[in-house]
Amino acid sequence: MKYPRKADRGVRFVLSWLLLAIAAAPVFAQQPAWPNRAVKIIAPQAPGGGVDLVARLIAERLGRVFGQSFYIDNQAGAGGAIATQITARAPPDGYTLMIGYVATHATNPAVKRLPFDAVRDFTPIAMIGGTPNLLVIRPSVPAKTLAEFVAYAQSNPQKINYGTSGKGTLNHLAMEQFKNVAKFESLSVPYRSIGQAFIDLIGGEVQAIFPGLAAAMPHVKSGAVRPLAVTGAKRHPLLPDVPTFAEAGYPGMDALTWYGIVAPAKLPAPIVQRLNAEINKLLATPEFRDKLSSEALETMPMTPDEFGRYIESEIAHWTRVARANNIEVE
Repeated sequence: MKYPRKADRGVRFVLSWLLLAIAAAPVFAQQPAWPNRAVKIIAPQAPGGGVDLVARLIAERLGRVFGQSFYIDNQAGAGGAIATQITARAPPDGYTLMIGYVATHATNPAVKRLPFDAVRDFTPIAMIGGTPNLLVIRPSVPAKTLAEFVAYAQSNPQKINYGTSGKGTLNHLAMEQFKNVAKFESLSVPYRSIGQAFIDLIGGEVQAIFPGLAAAMPHVKSGAVRPLAVTGAKRHPLLPDVPTFAEAGYPGMDALTWYGIVAPAKLPAPIVQRLNAEINKLLATPEFRDKLSSEALETMPMTPDEFGRYIESEIAHWTRVARANNIEVE
């Protein structure tokens, strides 16, 4: 029996691969460019909140850029965990995006056992921006400055209760972090929302709250609450007379209510890069920056890799705070 020579077999192997490539070429050429239909942006919060606001601002402008509809799907519940699980299980085809924010990708993973991994099960696409947190008190509390508030709380441990939007939320963890460094006791009172906490603050049931600046501003402007200090590296332009915690002697208080765009894991790199580039262009426009600033949000452009590292650092930070204070949410 006569066998083909090795050279002949090699030629036939190469020819077979060439034929396969030629046959497959029309199939690849027919793959539609993304996006060729409507894109869903999941908002892990009911309509009307900060997450919903950011989602709608982004969706409207991305729709213009890409010539397709970007629509909002509000999925409230479990502090954002329901929406996050839906997103993690969606196909990584670019037609399901989500507003990943400080709850879904920082504090929830720090305090809850979740049926997904906030890092491995998602593709970070772009950071949008954030608002610092602001410590506010009832005007009846005898303190005009942060130092006076700490002294009063240390001397009157039974007289300072603070409201939160729920156990394990950012405003809860941030206040626990501050209590630790300032060495005073204060009982946390959880509410279903920060709005309900403000109602009881104004009504006298609690004496302090540590909300995001955007949520606090209407009450600051009305005079219903007294601002003492803001997180972050610099004073906020909306409250130029309110010092940072660092200025007041408490560095490291960097709590930030931030918002970005994520997708299911393994989203193709070309889609990630296109979205990141267009969102960062948007963040650079004065019109969009001014719109966010009017809502007490400052832009924070990042590459996908930078945003991914930021998420990891946030989870690590709030996990340390939660463990130090034995905070776990069932």
